Parts: sequence; structure tokens; C-alpha cells
Amino acid sequence: MRARDLAVDYEAVSVDSDALVAARLMVEHKLPGLLVLDEHGRPGAILPASQMIKVLVPAYVIEDPALAPVVDEKHADQLCRALAGRSVGDCLPVDAPPPPTADPDDTALEVAALMARVRSPLIAVADQTEDGTHLLGVITAAHLLHELLEAFGS
Repeated sequence: MRARDLAVDYEAVSVDSDALVAARLMVEHKLPGLLVLDEHGRPGAILPASQMIKVLVPAYVIEDPALAPVVDEKHADQLCRALAGRSVGDCLPVDAPPPPTADPDDTALEVAALMARVRSPLIAVADQTEDGTHLLGVITAAHLLHELLEAFGS
């Protein structure tokens, strides 16, 4: 199996996309994260669902988890308000690295090794041409495992 054969269409957003819309995409499609595209439509970053949740939690609770019980249920149920008026770019860490990207001809083992090395829930598959980078799709960890298990079972 090659990366081009494993790549599937995947939800993507831009850094200017609304953070609430991005969160809803993650929920509706049960995604481990979103691919964030730059202004040219190239893979720019990955916004993991865990990072989106981190944005919801007040900084003082992250610094001192013992303060979490102090927040009453009414306010805790409104954590998503932290996303209102924010963009995807606002939710990305300042030092967000570019997403791990596989070449279309990479083997399943090369993709798996990359995913394991960078601990990413997804890998972009992009073709590098003279015209620039062209996104072919994404390989998620769950999809890669599924394909590897299918190959093992046959």
C-alpha cells in the first residue's frame, strides 16, 4: 500500500475559520483533529481535538487542577463560550509545527513510522510539483490501523 492509496478526503479549515465551526466539524465527523490549510490551500498545521479542549479550560485550572472543583456546574457547562469570536488560528499553539506530510509514493510502513515518530493523529499526503504543494488527502491513525489489519487478515 502506498500513501496515495491510503489517503482519503478529510475535513480541513483555514486559520481564519471560525473556531466554533471547527469544533462542530470535529464533533460531527468524530475527528481526532483538523487539517489547517494556509492561504494557498497547502497543509499548514494540525489542530488536534485535545488542543481545542485546552482552549476551553481556563488557564488557572490548567496551572492548578485543584481549582477545577471550585468552578460551579453552570459555568463548567458553558466552557465552549471560550471559542466564541475566535478563529482557528487563535486556537493553534504559537509554535505549531507544519503537519507531518507523506509523499504519495511512501509505503504504509513509512507512513506508520512518521506517525509514530511525530505522535500525530493524522498525516497529510501531498504531491510536491513545480507548481507547489497539492494536497491529495489525509491518513488518520485509525484508518491506517484498519488497512493494516485488513492486509494482515487476508
